[in-house]
Amino acid sequence: MDCEKPLFQAADLFCETEMDFDKIQRATTKILEGIGENPEREGLLKTPSRVAKAYGEILAGYRMNPEELVNNALFTVNYDEMVIIKGIEYYSMCEHHMLPFYGVVHVAYIPSDKVIGLSKIPRIVEMFSRRLQVQERMTIQIADFIQETLQPKGVAVIAEGKHLCMMMRGVKKQDASMTTSHMIGAFREQLSTRMEFLNRISAELRL
Repeated sequence: MDCEKPLFQAADLFCETEMDFDKIQRATTKILEGIGENPEREGLLKTPSRVAKAYGEILAGYRMNPEELVNNALFTVNYDEMVIIKGIEYYSMCEHHMLPFYGVVHVAYIPSDKVIGLSKIPRIVEMFSRRLQVQERMTIQIADFIQETLQPKGVAVIAEGKHLCMMMRGVKKQDASMTTSHMIGAFREQLSTRMEFLNRISAELRL
């Protein structure tokens, strides 16, 4: 199955093919058998179908069309100061262990001549988070997509995350969190702009 369709450079994986729920159910049954469980016992009879439906929601980002997501929600506005959207919650799946990671994303951009509808920023975050991911890539993809779509003077994205692959297994560190950032344009080139953004979200950095 080839899901690659470069509608936008940043949206490097858009899949028009429907998710194969039957295949997920069969695979889940094999996993249950592999760990020594009985897929026929009462509590597990519907588990494969539940897992398939959950994956359909958790990994919906592959099938979010970037063009439909933006949906012409770009508006010409005479505004050239910083726009900040703080505390956007996200949930994602680590591609290494297929365990969840979750947290918040903070986004800022400085318009050139257009702004994007407020609700579209959380939807952009959702498009890239609801996939098999690593936090570093997700952070870059969110920033690059906004840059490509709006062509602003600069974009800044900071993501905070807690990773169950580190909390439940391996080193088992419950309080550790991860912060990633990606700065473009004025946020990378001008220290004062970057510091203004960081100062204005400092109270939101909470994980």
